[in-house]
Amino acid sequence: MFANTNSVWAFILVETLKRLGLTTAVICPGSRSTPLAVAFAGLDGVEAISVLDERSAAFFALGIAKHSGLPVVLVCTSGTAGANFYPAIIEARESRVPLLVLSADRPPELRECHSGQTIDQVKLYGNYPNWQTELAVPSLEMSQLRYLRQMVMYAWERSLFPVPGVVHLNIPFRDPLAPIPDGSDSESLASQFRSEEFFNNCSPSLPISPSPHLPSLPDWQPGDTLQSNTLRERGIIIAGIAQPQSPKEYVQAIAHLAETYKFPVLAEGLSPVRNYADLNPYLISTYDLILRNSQLAQELTPNIAIQVGELPTSKELRTWLEVTRPKRWVIDPSHHNFDPLHGNSTHLRLSVEQLAAAISSSRRSSATSLHSSPSRYLARWCQLEDKARRAIADIMTATDWLFEGKAAWLISQTLPSGTPVFIANSMPVRDVESFWTPNNFEIKTFFNRGANGIDGTLSTALGIAHRQQSSVMLTGDLALLHDTNGFLLKNKFVGHLTIILINNNGGGIFETLAISKFEPPFEEFFATPQDIDFDRLCATYNVEYELITVWSQLEKLLNPLPTTGIRVLELKTDRKLDAKWRRDNLSKLL
Repeated sequence: MFANTNSVWAFILVETLKRLGLTTAVICPGSRSTPLAVAFAGLDGVEAISVLDERSAAFFALGIAKHSGLPVVLVCTSGTAGANFYPAIIEARESRVPLLVLSADRPPELRECHSGQTIDQVKLYGNYPNWQTELAVPSLEMSQLRYLRQMVMYAWERSLFPVPGVVHLNIPFRDPLAPIPDGSDSESLASQFRSEEFFNNCSPSLPISPSPHLPSLPDWQPGDTLQSNTLRERGIIIAGIAQPQSPKEYVQAIAHLAETYKFPVLAEGLSPVRNYADLNPYLISTYDLILRNSQLAQELTPNIAIQVGELPTSKELRTWLEVTRPKRWVIDPSHHNFDPLHGNSTHLRLSVEQLAAAISSSRRSSATSLHSSPSRYLARWCQLEDKARRAIADIMTATDWLFEGKAAWLISQTLPSGTPVFIANSMPVRDVESFWTPNNFEIKTFFNRGANGIDGTLSTALGIAHRQQSSVMLTGDLALLHDTNGFLLKNKFVGHLTIILINNNGGGIFETLAISKFEPPFEEFFATPQDIDFDRLCATYNVEYELITVWSQLEKLLNPLPTTGIRVLELKTDRKLDAKWRRDNLSKLL
């Protein structure tokens, strides 16, 4: 660790991160990053994983960080290597996932002179990082080593607070990069260096959260306006897209709001609320189908909506909110703007858990009690939910052909308790919203809904599943093909991932758009069928493969799940037939 100046510099950096709580570093091969790779490879207590493809590596790190809630380190060499991290960095910023990017670079004197593998890496990621800087060129001066320690500590902090996200450190290194003598006094430093004294202030720490409180807002105060009959009878809670670190506490907080105000909870399929169904008696999972009926949509017009987190995926819900324009309270502790409808909304910058606690405290101190009986409005929502859910169950049970929407319905009722499930973008997230049945299996849903792209789907799912309970991914064929380099992680991956592949040979989501009626150019430029033999593709990577031909076959393979390896279960579907089924049936269930 004290072979030369670069070795000392890298040791200080990685040891500081370890003491702060780092558990995983994903490292891409390259020459300029040699000091960092050597330091992480020799660091006990931190898993160092080598990944060939930078884009795949970044999404793999993203998945690990999503599941743990802790920063994961990404290391790359100089040049365009770091540019391949960009899609995952954008997703991490938009979905608030902590990543710590360490890009090695040439020293200043080798820039702007056509030295090989050199680009401008300073502020490479624009405005997407929470914080970014370039470190000084390595030096053995004790003041500089203390500077490095403090910069790394600050970088760790900024990746987590006040909102989790990306921190980018650009790190120049001079030769020699390998741990060989460079004529410096590194050996002398080794005899004088006192690790415990130097690192004594490096330890995991959490910020002190402010005491939760309710803002003084004139048109929403517990026991006041919400107690009025008008608002009580026309209020809803929207449990939007969320992947909280403590899902049960999150769901309990929403349930407390629902029970307090007797509001129905319109729960997105990607919300944990649907997987803790017994905690909330007013759970509405079929709102997308209910609101397709224009008469019902008008009848159910709300006056107030409490929106928890990001709005659900449903276009029907968004259109309904845009037309009815209820007073909307957006509950989220971040600085993000979660109102793409630009409606009559107010952001409350606190978590739903804080809000629930504050309401309980306010009611106790004011001796306020709300009416305990459900309103006619709430009863109507629950009645329609029961009717729609029974209609879906009847139709799905009777559907023997491979309609892709049935996969989400079946998965929600079949998986072992607590299974992590990654839902790919495009049609899978929409099928989950429409058909994911409320359950009590405490299934953990994950997704990349920050930027809503299909890039990195497989790698993110593998990151989520790495060293966790046996996991599942639901994906379409294009999303999987866009990230087949993720299969290169197979020999690094610890655990099991079952990939449920809906292969409709193209972009099924485009079949729902107006452009699908224009042929040409629809098939070639929008649906983009790839005609891939997935059995052969899996054989290339030595990944287990099975073709699903009947639903009972899939059900049997999902519980129990294997404990090791990667497995692809392919369902070959007809996207045009599926699109026709949706058009003919979804608006007629009620």
